[in-house]
Amino acid sequence: MEEQGLKIILFDEICNLCDSTISFVKKRDKYGKFKFIALQSPIGKDMLTISGLSNSEIKSVVYIEDCKPYLRSTAGLRILKELGWPWKLFYAFIMVPKPIRDGVYNLIGRYRYKWFGIKENCELPANA
Repeated sequence: MEEQGLKIILFDEICNLCDSTISFVKKRDKYGKFKFIALQSPIGKDMLTISGLSNSEIKSVVYIEDCKPYLRSTAGLRILKELGWPWKLFYAFIMVPKPIRDGVYNLIGRYRYKWFGIKENCELPANA
């Protein structure tokens, strides 16, 4: 498989918020740029290892673009940028200092199961 241009989103397969986010991205990914892989899957775990990340420390979305991993708010903003107009406008938030962006991201992440619930089964989009 050609590595250049590869865009992979690793996500928490049991998180309702993550599932909704993946559905949002999938619906707006007009050119099929993204591949979606559950963090909990064997391939997801392998992708983390290959990217130099620890399975146990990752509690966020991981976006891998051209073999480089991005985490938390940076991952989300880079994904939005790839979705084109008007979503790429949100990439302007990259100018907000990373500790502030990731602080908000981590707060939501900490309570995502409580606020949005969890799934019994993964409902991966059909074209994942």
